[in-house]
Amino acid sequence: MKKDVNKVKKIKKNKYAGTKINPSRFHVSQLKFYAFLLPLAAFMALPIVFVLSNAFKPMDELFTYPPTFFVRNPTMLNFNKLIRTAGDTNIPASRYIFNTLSITVLTIVITLLLSVMAGYALSKKNFKIKKVLFEINTLALMFVPIAVAVPRYLIMVNLKLVDTFIANVIPLVVTPVGVFLIKQFVDTIPDALLEAARMDGANDIYILRSIIVPLAMPALATVAILSFQSSWGSLEASQLYINNEALKSFAYYLRTFIASVDTMRDGGIRVATAGMAAASALIMFVPNLIIFVFMQSRVMNTMAHSGIK
Repeated sequence: MKKDVNKVKKIKKNKYAGTKINPSRFHVSQLKFYAFLLPLAAFMALPIVFVLSNAFKPMDELFTYPPTFFVRNPTMLNFNKLIRTAGDTNIPASRYIFNTLSITVLTIVITLLLSVMAGYALSKKNFKIKKVLFEINTLALMFVPIAVAVPRYLIMVNLKLVDTFIANVIPLVVTPVGVFLIKQFVDTIPDALLEAARMDGANDIYILRSIIVPLAMPALATVAILSFQSSWGSLEASQLYINNEALKSFAYYLRTFIASVDTMRDGGIRVATAGMAAASALIMFVPNLIIFVFMQSRVMNTMAHSGIK
C-alpha cells in the first residue's frame, strides 16, 4: 500500500519532468503569446477606459477640439450636478433605483427557475413534442427584442398587465438563450446518476435541487449575468407598458431626465447635460462590468459545455 502511494507521489512530482514547459509556471517561450495578447487586451479595454474617463471630465474637456481620450483635470461635478438636479423632480431618484433593483432581483429569480426547469425537462424527460419545443426555442434565438415588440405589447394588453409593476418583469423572463444554455449543460450530466437517485426514491424536485442545480451552477451563473444585463438597463417596459412615472426604471429615468432638463445651446450642440449624460452612462455601466469580471470563468465554462465554440 505504501509503495503504491509513493509511486503516485513520484508520478505527480515528475509530471512535467519529461517536458520543457510547466504550464503552472511562467516560461520564456510564453513571451510571444503575451506580446500578442497584452496589446489586444489593452485595445479591447479602450471603450471601458473612455467611459470612465468621460464621466469625470469637466465641461471644457468634454467639448474640446480635438477631443481628448483621457481626462486631464478629473472632477466630480458631473455626478454632483446629476444628483442635485434629480432632487428637484417630483419623484425622487431613489424611487427609480428601488424599482430597478426590484425588477432585477425578480427577473433573475424567475428566469433561473423557469430556465432550469425547462432545461431539465427538455434534456432528461421524454415526451412527444420535446424536439419541437426545443427547435422553437432555438428558433426564438434569432429574434431581437425590437422584432417582437408589437406581439409582446398585444400580449400585455390582453393579459391586462399594462401600467402594472409586473409588466416590468414579464417580458424580461422570456429568455430562450437561458433555456438553451442550461439544456445543453444538463445534457452533459450522466443519465446513470439520475437513475441511481430515482432508485433511491428521489423525485424530480429533489433531483433538481440536489443534483441538477449544483452541477449546472456555471450555466445558472451565466444565465443570471445575462438576465441582470437585460433587466438593469431595460427601457422597453417603461416606454411601452408603463404610464405611471412611479413604476418606471432607473435607466428610463436617466435617459428622459437628461433629455428634459433645460439646456443651453452653442451652435446647435447640447452642452448643459453632456456631463450628466456621461455620469449616468458610467452609473449604468459599472454594475455590469463588476458582475462580469467576477463571473467570467463560469461564463467560459458554460460556453465550453453548451456546444458554442
